[in-house]
Amino acid sequence: MSSTTDKSQKPMTYADAGVDIDAGNALVAAIKPLAKATSRAGADVDLGGFGGLFDLKRAGFRDPILVAANDGVGTKLKIAIDSGQHSTIGIDLVAMCVNDLVVQGAEPLFFLDYFAVGKLDTNVARDVIAGIADGCKQAGCALIGGETAEMPGMYKAGDYDLAGFSVGAVERGEILPRADIAPGDVLIGLKSSGVHSNGYSLVRKLAERAKIGWSAAAPFADGKTLAEALLAPTRIYVKPLLNAIRATGGSGPDGAIKALSHITGGGLSENLPRVMPTDAAARIDLSTFEAPGVFGWLAKEGHLNDAEILRTFNCGIGMIVVAAKVRADEVIAALKSAGEEPIVIGDIIPPTGEKSEAKGKGEAWAVKYDGRLRFG
Repeated sequence: MSSTTDKSQKPMTYADAGVDIDAGNALVAAIKPLAKATSRAGADVDLGGFGGLFDLKRAGFRDPILVAANDGVGTKLKIAIDSGQHSTIGIDLVAMCVNDLVVQGAEPLFFLDYFAVGKLDTNVARDVIAGIADGCKQAGCALIGGETAEMPGMYKAGDYDLAGFSVGAVERGEILPRADIAPGDVLIGLKSSGVHSNGYSLVRKLAERAKIGWSAAAPFADGKTLAEALLAPTRIYVKPLLNAIRATGGSGPDGAIKALSHITGGGLSENLPRVMPTDAAARIDLSTFEAPGVFGWLAKEGHLNDAEILRTFNCGIGMIVVAAKVRADEVIAALKSAGEEPIVIGDIIPPTGEKSEAKGKGEAWAVKYDGRLRFG
């Protein structure tokens, strides 16, 4: 059998197919200093290998349990892409992973990202990854690797997708939540920076219905465009929470902090029950805090009642700490010394007889609300 080659045809390269290896190499070179700046005990960041390494012994752990989390930032990405503002979306990516680690008492150790795009724009990619490195520094974890995938035909021009993966560790016997959550325990709320990274499919629908462009003035934030206000990055609570845990006896049975709940998709109504035992309920006094103006705007544009907005958004509380009543002041003081503005928003009560459909904990008892939401 013989074959012939048409010598008049130009040889086709990977670049001709839409994948620019040189651009990928240039990106790796550009982000190496960003990753290096996230180095911490246990990680000596050096991008370019087939896998990232981490030394648990050097990080100071004795008998650790590893905790892993992965997440994305949902359709908040569309606002970043459509508005051309890419510098903070990487912070969101890190926050959504590491906040889920710390609620189990774990210290985030390292992070890896996955960046997928139809056509690699090294400037956009560098902005995104610079945000990821910033988030890692805020969380105290090392950016030890990642993957940039250029896939022509999978994504239209300008679009990209992000996923993040993080691993943390907690000493055996100090995993949260604890089993001794009981009526009388206090709920302490930590403020959010806004919508964080959940509910953006609804946010975008409401902006479209209101006929407000991303470059228009935000109706709820003076001096900011709608895109700038909605792209406020998710807060990373890792360092304040770890400081508070360590200052109040650790996360084991002698500690003052019994549980932490990261308020993400499902809002207050769905996330708090995930750390609750089935023989207790939670009561939240909505008059104790004011939801940022963005939530008032969303409620008005969407004609959302309190029940709907509370099960969709964080409503101004991005993290909840469950603390023993007799040590609540100690926890509050520790959080304040770490730079937080903690608010007592409620307490643990006996079962109400109502159930929640919260995932991850079976059927936990529902959250009971007193009062009405107030908007700034």
